[in-house]
Amino acid sequence: MKGKYKAAIALLLLFILLPLTLLLTLAYWVPTLAGIWLPAGTRIVFEESPRFTRHSLQIPDLHYLIEDCPVALVKNAQLTHPSRWKLDIGSLDINTSCLAKLPETEPSPGAPTTLAEWQSMLPKTWVNIDRFTVSPWQEWQGKISLALSKENQDLHYDGDQVSFKARLRGQMLTLTQMQLRLIEGEPPVTLGGEFVLPNVPNGIPVNGHAQTTLTLPTEPSLVDADLEWRNNEGQLIITARDNPEPILDLPWQATRERLTISDGRWNWPYQGFPLSGRVGLRIDGWQEGLQKAEISGRLNVLTQGDAGKGNAVLTIGPGRLNMVNSDMPLQLTGEAKQGEMIFYAVLPAHLTGGLSDPTLAFTPGALLRSSGRVIDALNIDDIRWPLAGVKVTQKGVDGRLQAILRAHENAMGDFVLHLDGQARDFLPDDGLWQWRYWGTGNFTPMNARWDVNGRGEWRDKTILLSDLSTGFDQLQYGTMHVSSPRLVLNEPVRWLRDEDHPFFSGALTLDAGKTTFTGGSVLPPSTLTFSVEGSEPTIFQFKGDLRAEKIGPVRVNGRWDGERLRGQAWWPRQSLTVFQPLVPPDWKMNLLDGSLYAQVAFSAAAGQGFEAGGHGVLRGGSAWMPDNQLSGVDFVLPFRYREGNWQLGTRRPVSLRIGEVVNQVTARNIAADLQGSYPWSEENPLQLSNVSIDVLGGKVTMSQLRLPQHDPALLRLRNISSSELISAINPKQFAMSGPFDGALPLWLDNNGTWIIKDGWLHNPGPMTLRVDKDTADALVKDNIAAGAAINWLRYMEISRSWTTLNLDRQGVLKMKAAIKGTSFVEGKSNTVNLNYTHEENVFALWRSLRFGDNLQSLLKQKAKLPAVPCANGKECEDKQ
Repeated sequence: MKGKYKAAIALLLLFILLPLTLLLTLAYWVPTLAGIWLPAGTRIVFEESPRFTRHSLQIPDLHYLIEDCPVALVKNAQLTHPSRWKLDIGSLDINTSCLAKLPETEPSPGAPTTLAEWQSMLPKTWVNIDRFTVSPWQEWQGKISLALSKENQDLHYDGDQVSFKARLRGQMLTLTQMQLRLIEGEPPVTLGGEFVLPNVPNGIPVNGHAQTTLTLPTEPSLVDADLEWRNNEGQLIITARDNPEPILDLPWQATRERLTISDGRWNWPYQGFPLSGRVGLRIDGWQEGLQKAEISGRLNVLTQGDAGKGNAVLTIGPGRLNMVNSDMPLQLTGEAKQGEMIFYAVLPAHLTGGLSDPTLAFTPGALLRSSGRVIDALNIDDIRWPLAGVKVTQKGVDGRLQAILRAHENAMGDFVLHLDGQARDFLPDDGLWQWRYWGTGNFTPMNARWDVNGRGEWRDKTILLSDLSTGFDQLQYGTMHVSSPRLVLNEPVRWLRDEDHPFFSGALTLDAGKTTFTGGSVLPPSTLTFSVEGSEPTIFQFKGDLRAEKIGPVRVNGRWDGERLRGQAWWPRQSLTVFQPLVPPDWKMNLLDGSLYAQVAFSAAAGQGFEAGGHGVLRGGSAWMPDNQLSGVDFVLPFRYREGNWQLGTRRPVSLRIGEVVNQVTARNIAADLQGSYPWSEENPLQLSNVSIDVLGGKVTMSQLRLPQHDPALLRLRNISSSELISAINPKQFAMSGPFDGALPLWLDNNGTWIIKDGWLHNPGPMTLRVDKDTADALVKDNIAAGAAINWLRYMEISRSWTTLNLDRQGVLKMKAAIKGTSFVEGKSNTVNLNYTHEENVFALWRSLRFGDNLQSLLKQKAKLPAVPCANGKECEDKQ
């Protein structure tokens, strides 16, 4: 009995422990058992053993390998049977690059071959996959729900980029609610239709029809797509609702050996650059998969611009495209025309590598060229991009990048620029592109030739301009001439293109030789240094200063925000003597004393133009010239400038004060204020006011002169000494003494006849007149009848005089004088009443005098001086 008990206990332990052992060792024996049905060379691996619970089978992970390549990875799977089998999977990742390693095998005897046989094997099952991903198209990931039975198979896919519902009943496939989100910010593409699948599921559907409505990117027009086929041929037509011409028309035929698209047509009339053409494509062995399919085809592109029509052809293959190692020759040949630009291309290339990471390599002879007109004035004679040896991958561009540009601008001149560099896996803000550049050109407006050269690089998110040297051999405009200006880098220009911490900086110097101006003025060799700092080239602050030997520094700072330039410049107090080189030698002016300082704020923008405002101040200025001396000059100039107009005097008028001007006539305490607009207008006049001069022992004043002028500006003379005036003129024929007053109505901005109209002079007190004895004797001798009258004027005391003056724009002065006084001759006295009329061209008179040049130059702007007759009777040039 004891042996029977032992055997029973052993059997009981065997029936208990064996299932338990099998459950605990699922990770070891299941892969081996599954290997019986798996294709050769494939296997499954568990990292964590599956386990049973009361109601489910839990599979933490499952790896399906082809050799050592993980083609599928299952995470967090759970199998239950509430009313039918239900499989829930946390994630399923498919790696398509491993499929190329799947060995070819013959189908097992008795294996299902038809669609109906496959469907008959399906149990009633629910399958849910929370995250389904196919590499390398991870952006198309989504959630899958399957409801399977022998009669119906329902599929629901929900992802960010694509979602759809489909039902398969026998051979009839119905697709509903399909949405493709191809472009961010654009409405999704919707698609629906019914298809009849072949009984043997190794080809395209037997027949079908699908329709959809699409919204084109950046275009408001809707397009309708219609796909229809029967048996082994069909046609895809895409048509815009506002254009009867199809955007795409692809007729196709399919056999077991070949898929052919023949005489396809396409048309793209949008975005201002209409394109059209034809397409043909042939895929041999297309049912054997991409591994063995051979692809060849041809696509041509027709363009039309102001320069005519263009045609370019893209030749494809013959070659292969697959997930591991593609081998596809390509060549783009022809020309394209847009506007007045023409592009020429001969671009042979070779596509290699897997479709998930292809490499496009341009082969010898690859060249892209262009010519034409970019804008109305700039003509591109030729621009060349040699591309042989350049490779393009997902990592970026690799190889030597070159460009040669020859162009000219009708008014500005011609130039040639070269760019040569090396790229290593370069994409914007990723990889490395190092370059150098050089070029020469002519700047026609200033009769100059320029050159440029430098180096730089774009490394990841940093663009660095490490070297720059550019300049002109000269700049000549009118009578201005600048010697050899040149711009160089003091510090590299660096731009860090980081979204969180962008940075832009650099420092430059502009050196120029001496600058000469009209009349011999010379600005000594000058240097402008400035630096920039900001977040990017369109947003930065700048500061710098300008020096020209002893002149300066003029300090400048400001900012550029991408739309407007703002800044300010200030000139610290500096001695006036440093500006001596700017005084033309012909002026014979020697600057002796004084100081100058100024401050200006400015801004500039595309729609606004240039605007500025500020003030300049001259204090204690003095200068010496052979004919006169100036001292005590104070000048304050507040101003604003906008749209070509100057606003002189803003919060206060422009102020001029001169302590003394020593000439043939010494003038002291000269004062004048100026306020208004230049050029002036009725709405914005210019006013000269508070003019006063102490001269000839008296004072000359003018209260106001308004431009444009409607009323005369009244120039008043008070207590002017006639003796000082006569001494200044220094006539030897007569002498006068005593004061006189007067008023001269001035017309300076008037299209009429007069400069002075109805002016007058009179003596407020006694005056005396003496005629030189020799002059009087000569007059008596020449005219005995007038001798008595001349004798009255040898010495006369004038008690009352009144003189009227009129000066026209030709310089003709007409004067009428009524003089009453007492004549003393040879101890006798006689009462004299003298009426005197005089007419003379004062412009001719001024030619004989050394003073009055400034007044004459003012009047010459308003009136034409009479010509000086030459010996030959012709008119000569008026010379002072």
